[in-house]
Parts: sequence; C-alpha cells; structure tokens
Amino acid sequence: MTTDGPAPRKEPSGVDLARVALRAAREQARARGDAAQQKKQARRGGGLRSGAGADGRDPMALGPAINRLLAERGWEAPAAVGGVMGRWPQIVGEDVAKHCEPERYDEDERVLVVRCDSTAWATNLRLLAPTLVARLNEDLGQGRVRHLKVQGPGGPPRRYGPLRAPGSTGPGDTYG
Repeated sequence: MTTDGPAPRKEPSGVDLARVALRAAREQARARGDAAQQKKQARRGGGLRSGAGADGRDPMALGPAINRLLAERGWEAPAAVGGVMGRWPQIVGEDVAKHCEPERYDEDERVLVVRCDSTAWATNLRLLAPTLVARLNEDLGQGRVRHLKVQGPGGPPRRYGPLRAPGSTGPGDTYG
C-alpha cells in the first residue's frame, strides 16, 4: 500500500454539521450565561458571599471592629491617652482633678500637657510629675508618657494703661 499524498478530505455530512453547530451554540450560550451571572453578581455587591465557615467578611461586633481599626491605623496610643483624659479624676485623684486638667498629648514627643487653674497648683503638680508619669505609664503601657508639661492658668492678656513694654502681657506674665 502506497500513499501518494494526503488523503482526500471528507466533507461533513448533515449530521456532522448539526453536531458542530450544536456545540458552537452551547459554547455561546455558556459564555452569555457567564456574562449575565457576572453582571448579576456585580449588581449584588461583587458576588462576595460568606460560606458556612468563618472568614474575614463575616459581620463583627462593634468592640472588636473598633479594636481592629485602631490596630490597623496605628491609633492605639492616641486612643489610650484619650481614655486617660476621660478617666483623669480616677488616675490623679479628685482633689488634683478639680484644679488641673489634661489639654493635649503630643505623640511624637510623648508629652502630656496639663493646665492648672492657679500657679500654686501648677507648682504642686510639677512636684508630683514623676509620680503621675509613673502612674500614667502603669495604666497605658511603659513609655507612653515620658514627660508631663504643666502650665499655669491661661487667659486673655491683661493690658492696663496706654503705656506697655514691647512683648509684655501685663501683670499676668508671671504665671506659668
């Protein structure tokens, strides 16, 4: 048996043509169905559905969700210091809290700024500063507060009389 060239190509018959047409129609229908399913999922929120097992998309209670947000954003220290400002009377005592209140916290310097209502209380708080810093670090975690900056009473500058020395705030400039 010898072959002189390629075998003659057989033309598809009616049944073969029908099978090819049916296969092509099924593939086109499947492609249209997949596209329609994707559109439907996109309208419903991307098709992200949680299954029976727990995963990261499941709803969370508010407390753990806030803790996760604080950890992700690096807001733990400012939030902890904010809590201290809310619990100031319990931390320093009622007597001190009546006369001194925290104003702000500088996270970079780790300094808590406290304002007192009189120079006497400011002096008293400066003497208590090492003890208060130790108590705050005990509550917040070691090293959160390095220094306590105590300020005296603030108020509008007092300007008495028409003559003033340049840069002077009047008789109130001895506060602090």
